[in-house]
Amino acid sequence: MGRINWINPSDYSFSCVLMFERFQLNWMLNVKDPKLRRALGVALKRHPDVAWYCAHKCPERADAVAVLLAGAPRVGEEEGRAAEIEALGAFEDFVIYTTPERMAACCPFIYGWDQARLYEMADFAGKTVLDVGAGSGRLAFAASERAAWVYASEPVDTLREFLRDEIARRGVRNMRVVDGMCHCLPYPDDTFDIVMSGHVVGDFPEEETAELARVAKDGGWLLDCPGDQPGDRPPNGDLLARGWEEMAYVGSFGGLVRRYRKQVHK
Repeated sequence: MGRINWINPSDYSFSCVLMFERFQLNWMLNVKDPKLRRALGVALKRHPDVAWYCAHKCPERADAVAVLLAGAPRVGEEEGRAAEIEALGAFEDFVIYTTPERMAACCPFIYGWDQARLYEMADFAGKTVLDVGAGSGRLAFAASERAAWVYASEPVDTLREFLRDEIARRGVRNMRVVDGMCHCLPYPDDTFDIVMSGHVVGDFPEEETAELARVAKDGGWLLDCPGDQPGDRPPNGDLLARGWEEMAYVGSFGGLVRRYRKQVHK
């Protein structure tokens, strides 16, 4: 699997996996690549506490943990640490979420982005807004400067705690943080004027976009606003096929950034 180069995985201990959420472990332990499976097995064998945590935090993958351990050879320190680094690098987005304070400096979609790009997509004045998969708050904090209320839904605990700390540090009074997955949001129907996300929709587009629309009010807006990154982003065929409007611009790194929006009609 390709690197996104947000981190140097050698800066992290493999014990950071003890901060992963169940859904992240489910994804990690279902890896198919033989080379990566070997590296992951070696790393888990070197860290029995992490192996125990994976099997108990994510019981549906307990058998996968046992298989990885059974197939992993015992290796020397240098080869073992190299296996840990390989495994951490393969899941570097999960890894950096254990140190969210580093994200603004390490992730180009944050440091290369201008919040004016969000304001171009909808009128936030006086609106009640939901940010789905809020991460470290790129969209949520921008929206809070204009909206009446912003709710930041984020399924990763380290990111939720970071958001709460940032809200307190910045003195933001119109923002709240909640747990929630894109396909199962903890809100009733017709709650929000604007439902936005940045790098969330895509794994199960039909289910995810339906859930975003469910919690949006009639006449409200769904926004997909990714940050700027090097290179061109290809068109999002899933959103276009579902009637979303593309709003593209040349980003700060010179590549084409494609945003999408759709007005909800019920």
